[in-house]
Amino acid sequence: MPHSEPHYEFGGPLGTAAITVGLPVLLYFFRFACNDVAGCPVPSLLSPSTLDWETLKGEIGWPQGGFWDLCSWQVMGVVLAYYLVSLVLWRILPANETLGTKLVHHGRPLKYRLNAFSSSLVQLAAVAIGTYYHGADFVVWTYMTDNYIQILTANVLIAYGISIFLYAYSFTVNTNYPNDDLRELAEGGDTGNVMYDFYIGRELNPRITLPLIGEVDIKTWLEMRPGLTGWMLLDLAFVAQQYRNYGYVTDSILFVTAVQAYYVLDGQYNESHVLSMMDIITDGMGFMLTFGDIVWVPFLYSTQCRYLATYPLHLGWASIAAVSAVFTLGLYIFRAANTQKRVFRTNPQDPSVANLSYIQTKRGTRLLTAGWWGMSRHINYFGDWLQASPFSLPTGVAGYRVLAAGSAAATSSVFTTRDGREVVQGDARGWGMIFTYFYVLYFAILLVHRERRDDAMCAKKYGADWEQYKKTVRWRILPWVY
Repeated sequence: MPHSEPHYEFGGPLGTAAITVGLPVLLYFFRFACNDVAGCPVPSLLSPSTLDWETLKGEIGWPQGGFWDLCSWQVMGVVLAYYLVSLVLWRILPANETLGTKLVHHGRPLKYRLNAFSSSLVQLAAVAIGTYYHGADFVVWTYMTDNYIQILTANVLIAYGISIFLYAYSFTVNTNYPNDDLRELAEGGDTGNVMYDFYIGRELNPRITLPLIGEVDIKTWLEMRPGLTGWMLLDLAFVAQQYRNYGYVTDSILFVTAVQAYYVLDGQYNESHVLSMMDIITDGMGFMLTFGDIVWVPFLYSTQCRYLATYPLHLGWASIAAVSAVFTLGLYIFRAANTQKRVFRTNPQDPSVANLSYIQTKRGTRLLTAGWWGMSRHINYFGDWLQASPFSLPTGVAGYRVLAAGSAAATSSVFTTRDGREVVQGDARGWGMIFTYFYVLYFAILLVHRERRDDAMCAKKYGADWEQYKKTVRWRILPWVY
């Protein structure tokens, strides 16, 4: 039954409606306003007083057929084939079958089939073989960059389609718990407001049975597979594009591709850890997670490589060492904090945690107040943000203009593509950071919001014990700052 007084997040129904419409528009804006046709950002955006639609259409590479050319049935078929390959690999490859957290209304856990890491390795091996024989002109790479807009549109439409299906499918849940198929509604997604529930997700862990594939847990499959692997493939496609543009590959794009691939593969290798995350335990499966998994992550997070494919920035060993140090420090904090918490929960007598202080709660659990977790309540979030910031740092003070051959002054800062175009920073210098550093700002906001949601849930769960904990561990994420 819907809650009598629903608790809304994300600005309630109006906020979620704006996000549902606005996020796809933002991704299209990022693609058109920062491109390899005219610049990043395009010149007209730097001179709004002279802005007119005809000029802007040429600068952003607006398709001749207008809106209808933003999509393609052929590309949609290719993208769906990619999803099918991911499903087949999930089914046929050896997998680790593990149990998740016990469901609130059933007291029993769901079983999960996890093999995202090996699935990605198979796909990466396949494109590696193709690249070995065909180089940067391998059809996968050229197809992805030539049809980027249509691939984006296909995934947006798939995200909307899955979300609509999930919302309708959620009404088949038997709410007379416990039920035989272990289905239940998410606590925050059954408000009775169509728009809000569509965005948040009504059902907690929806599963469907597909012919020849079997039962698929939609949430974990979307979260750990097509979007994450697609992110790596997009990065690699832009590396190939840079080589086609200039005949070489820069250290900046290689570094970004490497750390992002590590981020993805590490997450997929430790796929079982996702089962203890808020996304799986408490959040419903709606547009928020669906769009985030298969559209927002691969297309926003690959923005830096897309930028560097056109502006081939050379960093040098000193700069590479600096951004590597930032990445390593963030990774260390993230790993060390999470490991300490896991050891404390599973083996409290371990010498590494045996002498750490804690608060014994009335629920019988213990809240760690020393070590990493004595610094802040979510020091791991700071580590996560720090290790992700080198995604953007290698783009430097971003921004460029794309000019016709012979238009730029003869300086060392001019990059000439194989087709004769010249890429310079000029008056675009700095403005491109709106695109290449957006991820850093967005991720910070995401982690702050996630911490706030976690704080509210813990306050409800632990009551007075949580208030005592907050007095003991004052800082939320970053000590002495927040």
